[in-house]
Amino acid sequence: MTDSASARYKYLQKIGEGVHGMVLKAHDLTTGKEVAIKKVSLRTKHGEISLSTVREIKALQHCDCKYIMSLLDVFPDMTGLSLVFDYMPHTLYSILKNDSIPLSRSIIRSYTSMLLHGVKYMHSIGIMHRDIKPANLLIDDNDVLKIADFGLARIYSQNEDKSYSPQVASRWYRAPELLYGSSKYGPAVDMWAIGCVFAEMLRRVPLFNGNTDIEQLALVIKILGSPNQKDWPEMDSLPDFKKIHFSHSKGESWQNIFPTCTTANEIALVDGLVQYNPRKRLTAAEALNLDYFIQYDSDVLKSISKF
Repeated sequence: MTDSASARYKYLQKIGEGVHGMVLKAHDLTTGKEVAIKKVSLRTKHGEISLSTVREIKALQHCDCKYIMSLLDVFPDMTGLSLVFDYMPHTLYSILKNDSIPLSRSIIRSYTSMLLHGVKYMHSIGIMHRDIKPANLLIDDNDVLKIADFGLARIYSQNEDKSYSPQVASRWYRAPELLYGSSKYGPAVDMWAIGCVFAEMLRRVPLFNGNTDIEQLALVIKILGSPNQKDWPEMDSLPDFKKIHFSHSKGESWQNIFPTCTTANEIALVDGLVQYNPRKRLTAAEALNLDYFIQYDSDVLKSISKF
C-alpha cells in the first residue's frame, strides 16, 4: 500500500470475499464518504498475470453509466491492487435471502429496469459481463441498483469470430449454449441471466438451481421442453450437445411456474429472455420497449402531471 492511499482510506471492516478478491468497507478521509475497497491480486497462484484483474479494470474504465459501479480509484498494495468503489450496503442476493424484506412489484420492475439500462449501455460499447447474478447486483439505501464485479467481463465485437471460454457465469444463470460447451457466443448470455434473475425476484427462489451442469440442463429442459432444430438450428453444432441425452420433455407453462399474482406482462418478459436460441432472446433495448415497462412509465408520467 502506498503512503498516500494509507493516509486517505481508513479501513472499517471486511464485508465480502470471493474468487477474485476480498472487499473491505472503508472511510474516505478526503471526501468523507464510505467506500468499498476490493483487493485483487495481480498474479494467479501459478505466478501468471491475473486476466480477471486486468479485464475488470479495463471494462470499468470503459463504462460511464449510473447503473454500473464506477471505479473511483486504483492503488497498489502489498498483494496486488486495491480498487475503490462507492459503498453499497445491499446486494440483490441478500435481499432475496431475507424473507423479512418485501419485494413489491414496483420495486422488482424498478430493479429490472435499472439492470436492463446498465446492460444496454454495456452492450452498446462492446462489453459482455458474463456473470450477471443477484450477488453481483448492488443496491444502495435509495433502492438504486448497480452492476458490479467485472472479473469475467470481455470486450467483444459483433464482426469478429472470436472464441471464449464456456466456463463463465454462475451455474444457475448460465445460458444453455454455455452449458453445452459453446465457445462461440455473444451478449445474449447476459440476457438469459437477466431473465433468470427477474424470474427469481418474482418467485423468491431460483428458476433453475442445478447442483451440476447436467442437472442444470435437465431443469432447463424440464421447464422449457426439449430443444428442437426448428427453433434452434445451431444446437446440433454445440460441442457437447450430442454427448448428453435427456428424456423428451414437453415443458411446462409459465403460468404453472409463477405465483398466481404474476401478470401477463411479467411472464412475457421472462419468456422473451429465457429462450434456447440466443438469436431469439430479447436485447436489453427490446426488453425495455415491452409493455411491462412502457405502461409503467406512462402511469408514472400521468401521476406526476396531476401535481
